[in-house]
Order: sequence, then structure tokens, then C-alpha cells
Amino acid sequence: MLDPAQAEELPGGYDPALRNEAAHTTAAALVHQGRANTDPEVVARLVSLVEREGLDVVAALWSESQADSLPGALWRLYVLREWVRRDPATVADRYRLGVAAAPVHDVVAGVADAPGPADVLAVADAVLSGVYTGELDVALERAAAFSRVLATGAAFDADHLDDVDPSAAQRLTRGAASLVRTAEELEHAASLWRADRLE
Repeated sequence: MLDPAQAEELPGGYDPALRNEAAHTTAAALVHQGRANTDPEVVARLVSLVEREGLDVVAALWSESQADSLPGALWRLYVLREWVRRDPATVADRYRLGVAAAPVHDVVAGVADAPGPADVLAVADAVLSGVYTGELDVALERAAAFSRVLATGAAFDADHLDDVDPSAAQRLTRGAASLVRTAEELEHAASLWRADRLE
């Protein structure tokens, strides 16, 4: 990984082609080296990359990458995990709200029945671990399914808030739409990986 001084320089005057090259190089190195290593401690460090390096450092590397690229897919996975890590109670509530309306996605996501905060954290970690220890396309599809269930729960939550707090309901509706878009992007990335075209 880049040291903080180098990472700080990335958002500034770097040419977009250089930023894109750095994003692809770091993502490929992380995934391929992580998948080649069987040490569970290494996988745990890769999963907790954002806690160790900071979301802003990871964002400087990958956040502007196209969704149909390896760095773009990784960025979405790490952001999803970071949201779960920062607010597991809300994520668990939204998941429980959405699960009845999205049972197929629930099965793919692999979350426990009536999940609590610890359960959604465990799934977020398991999905990201799957990038390095399992099939990357399966990890992407699990994250997509998880996002779809959360989007459904957020939409239900927005419906409940509509009369009480319309502006909060509107924010939740936009958030649900964003989660659906993320799910679609992750599903597309999974199909590209299977076709050996996710770079």
C-alpha cells in the first residue's frame, strides 16, 4: 500500500490515466496476492484494510474507478463492509425489514434468520473474505444480494417514515435506489469475472 504522504498526493494533480493505472495495479496486486496466500491472518488484514489504512486512503485509490472494473468492485465491497461496521444495528434492522420481500436474495446473501448486528457484521466479513479465499464472483453476488435485501428494507423504512418525516423518507428512498444500483454493478462485475474480463 502507499504510505499516507503518497496517497495524499493522488487526488491532487495526478493525471486521470495515472490514477486509473494505480487503481488497477493496486486492486490486482491485492486480489491476486491475497488469493495466492493461505494464511488466515493475511486474509483478516485484507478484510480490515479500511480500518488499518482509512477509508480516505482507499477512496483515493479506488473510488473513481468504473463499477465494471476490479478496483471499482473492490471499492463497493469495502464501502458496504464499512457501512455495516459503522452501523450494524441499522443495517440489521433494514435487513430484517427487507428479508420477507426478497427471500431469494436472502438465501444468496447467506445471513442468519432474524439477524442482529453481529450477524450482519459476520456476513460482511465473510463476503469480503470470499474475495481472497473463495470464488470472487460468488463474493460479488453475495454482496449484491445483501444490498438488494437492504434496499428493500430501506424502502419499507421510508414508507413508514413518509407521514412522520417526509425528508428522511426521501433520503431513505434515494439510499435504497443507490443500493439497488450497487447490487446491479456487483452482479455485472461478477459476470465479468466469470468471463475473465474484470480488470
